[in-house]
Amino acid sequence: MNETASTVAFVTGGGQGIGEAICKRLAKDGFAVSVADLNHETASKVAEDISNDGGKAIAIQVDVADWESVFAAVEETSTRLGGFDVIVNNAGLGPTTPLDTITPEQFDKVYRINVAGVLWGIQAAHKTFTELKHGGKIINATSQAGIVGNPGLILYCGTKFAIRGMTQVAARDLAEEGITANAYAPGIVKTPMMRSIAHEVARQAGKSDEWGMQSFAKNITLGRLSEPEEVAAAVSFLAGQDSNYMTGQTLVVDGGMQFH
Repeated sequence: MNETASTVAFVTGGGQGIGEAICKRLAKDGFAVSVADLNHETASKVAEDISNDGGKAIAIQVDVADWESVFAAVEETSTRLGGFDVIVNNAGLGPTTPLDTITPEQFDKVYRINVAGVLWGIQAAHKTFTELKHGGKIINATSQAGIVGNPGLILYCGTKFAIRGMTQVAARDLAEEGITANAYAPGIVKTPMMRSIAHEVARQAGKSDEWGMQSFAKNITLGRLSEPEEVAAAVSFLAGQDSNYMTGQTLVVDGGMQFH
């Protein structure tokens, strides 16, 4: 990595799935990585894997729904890794939510994690960038379900559309400070969360889990589900210097589920 490149990245939901792949890819790119997750055990395992592979990583427990927890995690990252350059607000929930079954409690939980969690991350990153007197990169996880409505996912889609809007506002509000804000929109990725969604869809239809996964794959132009590493490659681009002239954008990595 060149001398002007960013050096410290903080990734929420880094303990598994897409977040794990992002942490490992950014470490390979030369970042010192803060693997932040509600599950400290899985975060520690990812950080250990990175260290064993010659990279630099720490594990931090964070509850993205909790404002104080997010700010504390970013501050700890900056202190322990000696800087802070990129935040990847990746953590989120993806429940299957038939329209008439949603409760106020479920609404509050999903929006608190998916939407507030990203907002707290944006705020915490801005605070730390300001304290360090330099710009930085904010990278938020939306979804192809944040580009077009998906049946049975009204809560999840609503949160992911909200993240695209927040990303655009952050891009406009923070540009003068040398801070960019972009989002990435994965399609159907082979992750524990996706397998859980597919299982629920299949159960409701009286079919197998494999049928559930393939029911999502049928609309993908490339004809297959995504590997987490393919999403991580897009995040690598957004975190690196080659995307410096991009802000307010959503990079869609869905194998051609939709074209724009």
